[in-house]
Amino acid sequence: MKARTVGRHIKEGGKNIVRNGWMTFASVSAVTVMLLVVGAFLMVILNVNHFADSLESDVEVRVFVDREAEAAEQEELEESIGTIHQVEDIEFIPRDEGLENFIESLGEQGDYFENLRDENPLNDVFVVQAADPQDTELVAEEIDALSYVDDIEYGSDIFEQLFAATDFVRIVGLVLIVGLLFTAVFLIANTIKLTIMARKTEIQIMKLVGATNSFIRWPFFIEGLLLGVFGAAIPIILLTYGYQRFYDSIGTATGLEFFNFLPANPLILQTSILLLVIGAVVGVWGSLMSVRKFLRI
Repeated sequence: MKARTVGRHIKEGGKNIVRNGWMTFASVSAVTVMLLVVGAFLMVILNVNHFADSLESDVEVRVFVDREAEAAEQEELEESIGTIHQVEDIEFIPRDEGLENFIESLGEQGDYFENLRDENPLNDVFVVQAADPQDTELVAEEIDALSYVDDIEYGSDIFEQLFAATDFVRIVGLVLIVGLLFTAVFLIANTIKLTIMARKTEIQIMKLVGATNSFIRWPFFIEGLLLGVFGAAIPIILLTYGYQRFYDSIGTATGLEFFNFLPANPLILQTSILLLVIGAVVGVWGSLMSVRKFLRI
């Protein structure tokens, strides 16, 4: 395609946007609202996944060994745990080391527990991590059925709620995004439909003098693309400013290692590129729907 022809298509596409007035405003507004919500949910979901990943990396099963178990029986238990195919790592913590860690963790208050060194009440412990945190409960159940196990702990309620909350946010976000996507496509398709109907006579003349279908369609594709890109610009600006202010204010001020938000860069850049691509795709998609259905001259 010649540069002159491309320039003509871009010029015609721009004229169509100006010509349609309120329908153009409605289409751009729909894309803007849709992408603003998409971008906000995307940032929320990415941060939720970040929190979940941070917590999941600390998910472990603490296996308390029967205090009556001999050294050989402890080795047998460790070998049995190692045969569980979901298990990735096993760490053994002797009861004396466990007591020492407990006393040190209390600081000055730990002096009150020094007398426990003579009769250590703790168990030897195996700390087990699953290759996939989602398999932690399954690993815990299999270990609980083994011999020489006194008790197990892995915070089942907390992590079940965490996984459920993460899945809920993803599903709600996806449903809302899909609904807004179709709304934006519908409005863009109708905007371009009005352009085609208003120029029906002109298009008929172009066909009679030998214009190809692709030559006629290109300005409408450009129009849809521009509507989508224009609709993406405002959400990108608002989300960039809003998340940067939010992150600078409280993004790293939670005081919890696992509850820090994703840094503004590269999150903002990645989100902006994605929104721009979605806006362009939605615009072209709406244009294709309209042209295929109504451009039958």
